[in-house]
Amino acid sequence: MTKPNPPQPPPGVDYAKRYWVLLAIAMGIFLGTIDGSIVNAALPTLVDELDAGFASVQWVVLGYLLTQATLVLMVGRLGDMIGKKRIYTAGFAMFIAGSMLAGLAPGVGWLIAFRIFQAVGAAMIFALGFAIITEAFPPSERGRALGIGGAIVSVGIAIGPAIGGILIEALSWRWIFFVNLPVGIIGTWTAHRFVPDTPPPGRQRFDFPGAAAFFTSLLTLMLALTLGQDLGFGSGRIVALFVASAVSLVGFISIERRVDQPMLALGLFRNRLLSVNLVTGWMVFVGIAGLIFLLPFYLQQVLGYDPGAMGMLLTIAPITLGLVAPVSGTISDRIGQRPVIVVGLAVLVVGYLLAATLDETSSVLHYAVAALPIGAGIGIFQSPNNSAVMGSVPREHLGVMSGSLTITRIVGQLTGIAVLGTLWAARVSAAGGGTDPTIAPAATQVTGLRQTMVAVAVLMAVALALAAWGAVSERRAAPARPAAPIPEL
Repeated sequence: MTKPNPPQPPPGVDYAKRYWVLLAIAMGIFLGTIDGSIVNAALPTLVDELDAGFASVQWVVLGYLLTQATLVLMVGRLGDMIGKKRIYTAGFAMFIAGSMLAGLAPGVGWLIAFRIFQAVGAAMIFALGFAIITEAFPPSERGRALGIGGAIVSVGIAIGPAIGGILIEALSWRWIFFVNLPVGIIGTWTAHRFVPDTPPPGRQRFDFPGAAAFFTSLLTLMLALTLGQDLGFGSGRIVALFVASAVSLVGFISIERRVDQPMLALGLFRNRLLSVNLVTGWMVFVGIAGLIFLLPFYLQQVLGYDPGAMGMLLTIAPITLGLVAPVSGTISDRIGQRPVIVVGLAVLVVGYLLAATLDETSSVLHYAVAALPIGAGIGIFQSPNNSAVMGSVPREHLGVMSGSLTITRIVGQLTGIAVLGTLWAARVSAAGGGTDPTIAPAATQVTGLRQTMVAVAVLMAVALALAAWGAVSERRAAPARPAAPIPEL
C-alpha cells in the first residue's frame, strides 16, 4: 500500500519555516491587540497629565478601534491583490513608528493623531495575519497554528488593562507605548525574513465604490454604538447613524452583486456554516468585552482589591485561554472543528452562569471557579472556529476573510461594551443604585452584574444552538461530498 504524498505548499511557501512565520505573526497580533485595551488603564492618568477632559481622552481608545475596524477589509483585499508580505511588514513598521510617536505626544490632540497612525499599521497586521498563518501551515496543523493566533488575540485584549496598570504605576503612561518598541523591531525583522512572499493572482482591480460604502456603513455603526452610551440609543443623532449604517450596507451589497471583482465576494456566504462561524465568533467577543468592562468595577469597588491585585485576578481567564487554545486546535485538526466548537460554547454557558453567582462576599476561589471555565471555553472555541473560517475559502480570498475575522472581533467588543454596559447600568439603577452605577452601593452593583452575566449566558446558549445546528448539518452533508475537514488551499 503506497503512502499518500504529503500536501504541497502554495507557491512561495516553505513549510519548514512555518513556526518562524507564526512567531512573526504572533508578535504583530499581540502588540496590535494589547494596544487596543492597554490604554483603558491610562485614561484617568491622561486626563490629569494632559489636562484634557474625558470626552477627548476616550478618543485615544476609540480612534484606534474605529480606524482599525474600518480599514481591515480593504487592506485584506489589497493583500489578496498585490501580495500579503509587503503589506504586513510595512504595517508592522508603521505600528512601531506610531508607538514611538504616541509615547512622545505633547498633548491629547497629538496623541489621538498618532494613535490613528498606529491603528493604520495595526489594520495592516490584523487584515493579513491569519491569512499568512493559513498559507504557512499544512492543513493537518492549521487548527493548532490558528488556535495559537486566536489565543494571542484574546489574551491581548484581556491582559492589556492589567499590564497598563503595572507600567503606569512603575514608570509612566508613556511606557505603555514605548514597551512596544523592542518586540516590534524584532517582529518586523522576523516578518521581513520569514513571511513567505506568495505571488498574487494578478490582473485584479480594487472596488472603490464598494470600499466606500462598506467604510461608511461600518464607521456609522461603530459611532452609533460608542456615542450612544452617552447620548442614549434613542437619541435622534444615534438613530440617524444607525439608519445611515443600514442604508450604506444595502448600498454595499448592491454594489458587490454588480461588480466583476468585488471587494467581498458575497458568494462565499452561500456557505451557511461560514456565516455561522462568523456570527458565533462575534457573539463570543460581545461576551468577552462585557466581562472585561464590568469585572474591574466588581473587583475594585465591590470586593475592594487594589489595582495590582485586580490585575492579577483578571489574568486568570486569559492564562487559561492561552493554555487551552493550542490543545483545542490540535484536537480539532484530528476530529474536525464542529464538535470542538460546540464543546467550547457549552463550557462558556456554564462559565457565565457561574459568574452570575458572584456576590459582595465572594472569595478568590469563588471568582477563579467562574473565571476558569470562561477562559477555557473561549480557548476551546476560538481555535477550531478560526480554522473553520480560514479553511472554508480559496487562497485568493484569504486576506479578505482574515480581515472579516478582525471586524467581528472589534464590532463584538464595541457591541459588548455598549449593550452590556448599558444593561448593567440599567439593572443597577432599577435595583436602587441611582443614576451613576459606578458609585452605587455594592449590593446593587452585584445585582446588575449578576443579571448581565445571565444575559451573556443566554447569548452563549444561542451561539451554542447555532453551532450545534452547524454540526448536525455538516454531519448530514458529509456522505454527499469528500471528507475534508480542512480544505487544501
